[in-house]
This record gives sequence, structure tokens and C-alpha cells, in this order.
Amino acid sequence: MSGTSLPSGQRVNTMYFLLQIWFWGMMAAFTGYQTAIVLNRGFSSGQAGVFISLGCLSGIFAQPLLGAWADRHPAVPLKRIFGGCMLAALLIHGGFYFSRPGFFGTALIFLALGALETNAYPLIDAMAMQFLNAGIDVRYSLGRGLGAFAYAIVSVLVGQQARRFGVESALVTHGALVLLILTTLAVFPAFAPSAAPAAHTRTPAHSPFYILKHNPAFTVMLLAGFFGLMAVMPIVNFLVSLVNDRGGDSGSLGLALFLMAASELPGAILFQWLWKKTNLERIMVISAVFMALKPLLFLFCGDLRFFLMMQPIQMLGYGLFTPGNVFFANENVPPEDRIQGQSLKMVATNGLSGVVGNLIAGGIIDRGGVNAMLVFCFFSGAIGVALAFWAVRLRKFRKSA
Repeated sequence: MSGTSLPSGQRVNTMYFLLQIWFWGMMAAFTGYQTAIVLNRGFSSGQAGVFISLGCLSGIFAQPLLGAWADRHPAVPLKRIFGGCMLAALLIHGGFYFSRPGFFGTALIFLALGALETNAYPLIDAMAMQFLNAGIDVRYSLGRGLGAFAYAIVSVLVGQQARRFGVESALVTHGALVLLILTTLAVFPAFAPSAAPAAHTRTPAHSPFYILKHNPAFTVMLLAGFFGLMAVMPIVNFLVSLVNDRGGDSGSLGLALFLMAASELPGAILFQWLWKKTNLERIMVISAVFMALKPLLFLFCGDLRFFLMMQPIQMLGYGLFTPGNVFFANENVPPEDRIQGQSLKMVATNGLSGVVGNLIAGGIIDRGGVNAMLVFCFFSGAIGVALAFWAVRLRKFRKSA
């Protein structure tokens, strides 16, 4: 460890918590209502699926490139890279709000936003892990839980806002939260490369293909996350269609998003408790099982009241999987590749699963309705459970080798 002084743990955690709160509030204001916005502009569910998938697709290509660049240029603070992404995204959102582009123009906007916003979140994870690996007790799980609670609060507030001022007003709230992110980044402590353990013997970062080939447990868990997230992400992105099918409106959509996201805060606390009582591998399997159960349970909730009551199941699925997946990547990828590891994790889960899942889900809704989409989601989740078991076995085998 270098003699470079580190900022106080209180300062790092406070700024990290604020970043999580503003970021997920910002995501709620747009991703929670993006389908409603494009449907309001006259596009179909299938076209909405194309737009959302394009956003995920652009993140797939941008994240590994940005992660690899960051690993190879440790002197550039991650907060500066993150801030550049957020500032560019703010400008594009402004253009989207003040214009009414057609199909191809909207597609280009979602491509750009996917490369900037979806691409940006792994940088928050990587910023936290830098300080954690340097010896600061970063409370990652609590921060992620606070972010989920912020998502819940903003979701229900924007739901009421959309009911009164129209769904387009969600873009105004989004812009205000981006400004809060940029303000927090200005005072977030930059990580000094010399503070990293054994910086003088730093091993050069490897390519994404090398990481995937030489870390099999990590790779298989990425596949588990891909199928597991295909069980839950289409439900989130087409929640407006599910709510409408059960007889709800924009206010009901906001309440559904609130109940779903708010459950992730107790999920974060539960994650810490489970980690002390059991192990990370078992938590990953539990989360995969509940991600598969979610669409199956929703399939049998034909009444809006019961549908809303089932939203907190998010706590045991995605709520446990999100922090678990970050730590699983951190533990199963060498130190020199950890920023890329977090990026690859985001590519497989919110990226590839979003591309494939939303394209298929949007088409299924147009042809067979929302219940047919839930059947597809359940079978995707079942594959994710099988792969999670396999990844755990690979990790145990490597530990015993």
C-alpha cells in the first residue's frame, strides 16, 4: 500500500450514497416511463421494444470499450469519465424533450442514451470498489438499497406528475436529477492510483475475451444473469402494459414502480444479513430462483390489487442479485481487470438481456398479449437458475483445486 492518504470513509460513503440516490432517481424518471413516452408519441409496443433494445445494445459495445480504456489509464479519475457521460446525456435528453423525431430519429436518440446512461452505471460500482479494495469500508449494499428507494420515490412522484402534467414531464425531472449528479461528482473524492494495493507491480489489463476464458465461474454467472434478467427486465420496461391490462392508469404505474423498487432497500439489508449467515454463492442461487418465480406469480395476478401486492417480490430476486453480482464479479476477476469485470457484468445483465428480452417481449405483446410475455420470462428465468447452480459448482471446484 502506498503512503498516499485516502479520504475519510464518511466522506466516500456520503458522496457514494448521494450518487446512488440521484442516479437511480434519474433512471426512474426516464426508464420507468420511457415506454409510456414513446407509446404516447404514437409508436407501438413492438417499436418501443426496438428503441429500448437499441439503448441496451449500444451499452453492450460502449461498456467494455470504456472499461478497458479506464483500466489502461488509471490516472484519469473515473468520476471525470462518468461526469462526461452524464453531461452528454443531459444534452441529448434536452433535444428529445423539445423535438418529436420519427422512428429513426428516436432510435438514434435511444442508441446515444444507452451508450451514455446505461454505460455509466458500472463506473459508480467501479468507483466504490476502488476505495473498498484500498481499505475503506464502502457500504455498497446500503448505497444500492438507497438508490432503489430513490427509484421508488421518484417513480410514484413522477406517476402523479404524469397524471397532472402529462408523461413528457418525466423528462424535466430527469434533467434536474442529472444536474444533481454532476454537482455531487464535483465534490466526490477522486481515487489516487498510488493508493491502490501493489500499484508498483500492477499487471496490465487483459482483453474481455481473456477475462471470460480464464474466469469460468464469472463467465457462467454472467450467462445466469443474462437469462435471469430476461425474466424481470421486460416486466419492468413493459410494466405500463401490464398495469393497463389489469385496469390501471399512470398513477397505478407509479405505485407499482414504487412498490417494486422500494422493496430493494430491505433487500439490500437482507443481503448483508444473508452474507453473514451463509455465503455469496447461495445468495446468487436464491436470487436466480426468485427472478424466475416473479413472472410466474404475475401470470396468476389478474386483479390489479393482487398485482400490486406482488411487486415486493423484487426484493428476493433482483434486489439480492444486484449487490451479489457486483461482489461476485469483484471476487472472481483479477484486480487488474476489475473495472472491465464490472462492465462485462452490466453488459450481460442490463445490456444483452435488455436487447434480446425487450425485442422478444415487445413482439410477443403485439401478437399474444402480456400474459404470453410472462410465460417467455418464466422460461428464461428457469434457464438462469440452472446456470447459477453451474457457476456455483465451478467456483467451488476452483476453490478446492
